[in-house]
Amino acid sequence: MTTGLIPGAQPPEPRPDSGLPSQARREPGDRAAQHTDNRPRSSVITARAAASFEPVGRSVASARSFVRDTLQGWGFADIVDDAVVLTSELVTNAVVHAGTSADVLCLRTEDGVRIEVADRYPEREIPLQGAAVNMGSPDREGGRGLQLCAALAGRWGVEYTPTHKQVWFQLELPERPVGTRAAGPSLPAELLPLADGRVRVAVVQIDRTGAISAWNEDAEELFGYPADQVTGKPLTDLAAWPHTPGTGTGVAEALQLSRWEGSYGIRDAAGRVVPVYASHLRVRDTDGEPSTVCLLVRDHERAVLQTPSRVTTSDSGTSGEGQSNDPFEVFIGSPAPDDLDGLLQRTVERARDMLDADSAFLLLATDDETELEVRASTGLPSARQRFARVPVEAGPGRYGSARMPAVHDDLTAVPGAVPLLDGTGMRSVVTVPLKVEGRLTGSLGVAAEAAGRYSNEEALRLQFAADRIALAVESARLGELERLRRGSLSFLVEASDLLAGTLDRDQTLALMAQMTVPTLATWCAVYTIADQASEPYLSYVLHEDEELIDGIKSLLSKIPPPDPVPAPGARVWTAPAEVAHQAALRTSMRSLGLGEPATVSSGIGTTLATAGAVGGETVVLPLVARNRVIGMLTLGKPTDEHFRQEILELAEDLSRRAALALDNARLYSERTAISQSLQRSLLPPELPSIDGVEVEVIYRAAGEGNEVGGDFYDVFPISDGAYGFAIGDVCGTGPNAAAVTGLARHALRLLAREGLSGPAVLERLNSAILDEGARSRFLTLLYGELRPQPDGSAELKVVCAGHPLPLRLRQDGTVEAAAEPQPLLGVLEDLELYEETVTLDPGDVLLCVTDGVTERREGTRMLGDDGLADVLTTCTGLTAGAVAARIMRAVERFASDAPSDDMAILAMRVPGLHHA
Repeated sequence: MTTGLIPGAQPPEPRPDSGLPSQARREPGDRAAQHTDNRPRSSVITARAAASFEPVGRSVASARSFVRDTLQGWGFADIVDDAVVLTSELVTNAVVHAGTSADVLCLRTEDGVRIEVADRYPEREIPLQGAAVNMGSPDREGGRGLQLCAALAGRWGVEYTPTHKQVWFQLELPERPVGTRAAGPSLPAELLPLADGRVRVAVVQIDRTGAISAWNEDAEELFGYPADQVTGKPLTDLAAWPHTPGTGTGVAEALQLSRWEGSYGIRDAAGRVVPVYASHLRVRDTDGEPSTVCLLVRDHERAVLQTPSRVTTSDSGTSGEGQSNDPFEVFIGSPAPDDLDGLLQRTVERARDMLDADSAFLLLATDDETELEVRASTGLPSARQRFARVPVEAGPGRYGSARMPAVHDDLTAVPGAVPLLDGTGMRSVVTVPLKVEGRLTGSLGVAAEAAGRYSNEEALRLQFAADRIALAVESARLGELERLRRGSLSFLVEASDLLAGTLDRDQTLALMAQMTVPTLATWCAVYTIADQASEPYLSYVLHEDEELIDGIKSLLSKIPPPDPVPAPGARVWTAPAEVAHQAALRTSMRSLGLGEPATVSSGIGTTLATAGAVGGETVVLPLVARNRVIGMLTLGKPTDEHFRQEILELAEDLSRRAALALDNARLYSERTAISQSLQRSLLPPELPSIDGVEVEVIYRAAGEGNEVGGDFYDVFPISDGAYGFAIGDVCGTGPNAAAVTGLARHALRLLAREGLSGPAVLERLNSAILDEGARSRFLTLLYGELRPQPDGSAELKVVCAGHPLPLRLRQDGTVEAAAEPQPLLGVLEDLELYEETVTLDPGDVLLCVTDGVTERREGTRMLGDDGLADVLTTCTGLTAGAVAARIMRAVERFASDAPSDDMAILAMRVPGLHHA
C-alpha cells in the first residue's frame, strides 16, 4: 500500500460529472434520487489523503483503517462509521470481486468529506438513463456498494474512463441542534445493530448507606429478584465487582462519585454472574438527601447507555497536524483513567476500534514472566475470562510465544493456538507484546469472527499502540501492586491479632472463615484432621450469602475430602464444581420428567443456586503446623470466576498463621481437658445426706480454667451417725496449691476413719505436709465432727487451726464465733491442738468460709469478719442453701473486679421444729 497526505493543499477540483450515469442522472421517479442534492458543488478542498491497495483480501481491512484514521485525524468522528462501511464495500468490489488494485482518495471540504474509490476494471455495462437501477439484494456477498451509497451518502455517483471505474460519495456533517452533545447519522432499519428482543434497562436507586431503595420491573426480569427481596440490601451483596484488598475503585467508592460509567457483573437469583454495562448518576432530593441512580443493561447492549468516545480534534483553522503530540493521549484519549482496571479496559476498547475488530483482550505478565493473566477484554465473555491464565510460551516458534507479534489467519486450522479464544467464535487474531525496557509486561490482542482479517501491517499498527501504552500500564500495575502489598500487610496484621486473641478452637475456625469471605473468596470450607490416622473432617462452611451455606455444606459432605498434601501453595480442586453441575443437571432433568424420580425432593432452585455458588474455581491450601497437616482451607468462587495470583499468595500467608492459631487452640484445649480431669479428681464426691442437718457448699476457684485451687472442703461419713467436715486454705492458688489440697483432703478421710480425734488427725496431717519438703505449703484448716442428736439438735467438735473462725447464727438473729483460733498447719513440727464442742439448736446455722470471702476488697475497703457477720444476721429463717447463696451474692457485689482468691462457703443448718 502506498499513501500520500497533503494537508491544506489545493488540488484540482473533483472530476466533474460528465455524461456518465450517476445519481445525478437518475429520473425523478427514482426514489433514491428524490432525497439528494443533484447539483454539482464547488467547495474549497482543505486536505487530501490518498492510498493504493493491492488486489488481496487483507487490503479491505487496511482500507478501512486508512479511512478511519484519516477522518478521525480531521476531526470528523460523526461520519467515520458511515465512511468506513461504504469504503469497505467499494474496496471489496475492487480487490476481491474485480481482482484489481484499488485507489482511495479522501478529500476534506468545508461542507464535509468526499471519498473516491477507483479500480482498473472499466468493462462494465453502462446503465441506461431512466432505467431502474438494480443494485442487488442485501443478502448477496457482493454488489451492495451502490445500495449502501444510496442509503448513507448525501451525494454519490459512478464515473468511467477507458482505464478506470470510479465510485465516489460525499458525506456532510450532521447539523446538531443547540444542546446536542453527540449524534449519529440516520440509518435504515436493516443497518441498525441487533438487540435481544426487548431492551431492558434496569433502574436501581441506592441510598446514602449503599442499600437498594428502588428496583424496577426490568431489574426483576434481568436478575430474577423481586423488589421486596432486595430492597434494603447493600448493592455489594449482588455486584460481582473485581476487587482486591487495598487496590482499585470498589463498588462503594463508585457509588459515591457524581458520575460513573463502566462494566461489572450482577449475581442473579440462580447464582450466575450477568455482565452488565452501567451508568451511575449521583442526585439529591428536595430535602438534600443524596442517592445514586444506576441504569443497567446487558453488556452486549451497552450502546443504549454508553457515552460516545470524545475524539481529540484539531484546532479550527489548522490542518490535520493540529492533533495532540502525545501518542499516548492520541490512543487512549483524554482524560486518561487513573486506575489500572479503567486504563486496561479503555485500552482494549480503543484497540478493538482501531483495527475494526470484534473483540480485544489484554493480559499482564506474572512476576516470573512464565504466565499471562487476563485482566481486561471486550467482546468476550469477560466473567469467564477474567483472571484466567495462559502460558507465555504456548508452543514452539514465534507464533507460540507472547514475546513476539503474531498473526493467525484462521484459528480453526490450528486449534488451541490461542487458548483464550477457544469456544468464542473468533477466527483471526493478531497479538503483540507489551514491553518495558526489553522486559515482557503483557500482551495485547484483537480478534475477528472472520478469517484472514489481519496482516503484518495491522500487527505493526497494534504494536505501535502497545509501545505507547506499555509504560503507562506498567506504572499503573506497579502502583496497584504497591497498594495491594500495603493492603495485604494490613490485612495480615489484623488477622494475626484476631487469631492470637482466642484459644478457643471453634472460635478460631469461625475467624478463619470470616476473614476469607468475602475479602479473598466467595465461600470457604475448613477441614480439620485430628491425628495422622484420621480422615479430614468438614468442620466449618461459610458463604457470603447465608442462605447458600446449608446447600454447600450438604454438597461437600457427599464429596470425598481433598487429600491432605503438605506441599505449600494452593492447588485446584475440581470435585465441588463437577458434582454440583451433575446434581443440578439431574435435578433439572427430573423436573422435566427426563430422569428417574427423586427419592428425596430437592428444590431445583436450591440445587441450581448451589451449583452456581461453587461452579467457579476452587483451591485448597494445607494448614501445616509443627510439621504436621492439621487441616485444609478450601476457597471457592462462583461460576466463571477465577482467583488472582496475588489473592492466592495472600491466602497462603493467612493459612500459615491460621494453622498455627488452630494448633495452639487444639493444644490449649487438650491441656485444659487434662487439667480439668485432674482437678475434678481433687474435688470430693457428692455431699452425703445427713438426717436432721442441712448442708450446702459453694466453691469458686480463682483463675481461668481452674476448677480447683488452694481452697478445699469436704463432708464425709466417719462411723454410724457421725460425719466429718473440713474447710481449708492452702497458701497460694493454682495447680501447686491444688496438689497440697489433694493431700490434705485424702489424708483427712483416712485418718478420721481410723478413729482418731480431731487434734490427732490434724497433728498427723501437719507431719505429712512437712514431709513434702520444698513442695510443702502452710495450711489453715477448720476440721470438725458432726453428730445429730435425738432431740433435733446437733453436736459439733471443731478444731480451728489458723482458719477464719466459724460463725454461729441463732434463731434470734445473733451471730457469734463458734471456736477459738489455734496454730496453722505446715509450719511447726510439734503442735498442741484441742477441740471445742458446739451445739446447734434447731434453727441455728454454722457458717464456715475461707479467707477469700472475708478478704474481698474494693479499693481500700475489705469485707472482713464484721462485714460477713452483718450479712449473716439477715439470713435468719433461711435454709442452708439460701444462706450460702446470699453470702456469695454479697461477696460478689462488694467489689466490681473478678475475685483474685479462691473462695469456699460451707453452711450447715439444723432445721427448726416446723421443718421436722
